[in-house]
Amino acid sequence: MNTENKNDLNILGETIKPGQSVEISFNVAKLHTRTLVDIPIIVERSKKPGPVILFTAGIHGDEINGVEIVRQIISKGINKPKIGTIICVPVLNVFGFINMEREFPDGRDLNRVFPGSKSGSLASRVAYSLVSEIMPHADFIMDFHTGGALRFNAPQIRIIDGNEDLNIAAKIFGSPFVLYSKNVNKSFRNTCNRLNKPILLFEGGKSIHIDNDVTNTGVNGAKRILSHYGMLQRKFKVSEPKKAVIFINESRWIRASYSGMFKASIDVGSKVEKGQVIGNITDPYGKFNHFVKTSNTGYIINVNESPIVYQGDALFHISTKLVDE
Repeated sequence: MNTENKNDLNILGETIKPGQSVEISFNVAKLHTRTLVDIPIIVERSKKPGPVILFTAGIHGDEINGVEIVRQIISKGINKPKIGTIICVPVLNVFGFINMEREFPDGRDLNRVFPGSKSGSLASRVAYSLVSEIMPHADFIMDFHTGGALRFNAPQIRIIDGNEDLNIAAKIFGSPFVLYSKNVNKSFRNTCNRLNKPILLFEGGKSIHIDNDVTNTGVNGAKRILSHYGMLQRKFKVSEPKKAVIFINESRWIRASYSGMFKASIDVGSKVEKGQVIGNITDPYGKFNHFVKTSNTGYIINVNESPIVYQGDALFHISTKLVDE
């Protein structure tokens, strides 16, 4: 006899009823040693009906700060909803996480194979399972990322331009910056958009690194979103953002004019004026010193923290046009 009802949630063959707390093991594959590798999916359901919120992180295995944000959401009990359901997937690319690498063992970037294929590459199969088994249940998605190797991102939300619902959600989240950026083909965000699933993509910090400010921004933003949907338990306080959210329409990279030893002299998130010195490039012999200057007034939303750079390398990401400018 079928005991399921319309309020049951079915994920990867597991039936989760209202009021239940369940950890599902998504069996991805086996290592070459035949050891099973599972992706834990943590599902918390209230007895009261409400929205379904999905938190994801670790699409890139070396982006630890995103994983830390979702970990704290779970460990602090923020994921236990007052109403509705919260699904947490802290590490989507568990293979990359084990090896502290961005890609899957097959060399593919998980964030470039969505919506995936049931019989495709390993990364493609994981993407397919996420899209077919978990995403259909979600009413709202938050995906947590970091900057690339040695490139430190100011905490920021990335959304497409022209979607007022996402504008409102980004403002509620309260990250210091919101960057309008186009969806990349075959990315998770693009797939969510095509399936009409609202998503906020959070970027903050750099790979293989955990930063307290970035983590706090991500956790507090998640709490604000849950509070907005009436899902946050009363025991959790919701703080107002420290500063007004800055929406960035356009931005550009300031690149190295020379190769050498590089040191930034401005903090990420700072506002700078046109012509301001924000770093310098030197040689190991004390004979060369080039000052890196800004070409426009704007906000620095990414800083390259590599001590060695080559001509053409991206050094700073700076806003060039703000909303309402």
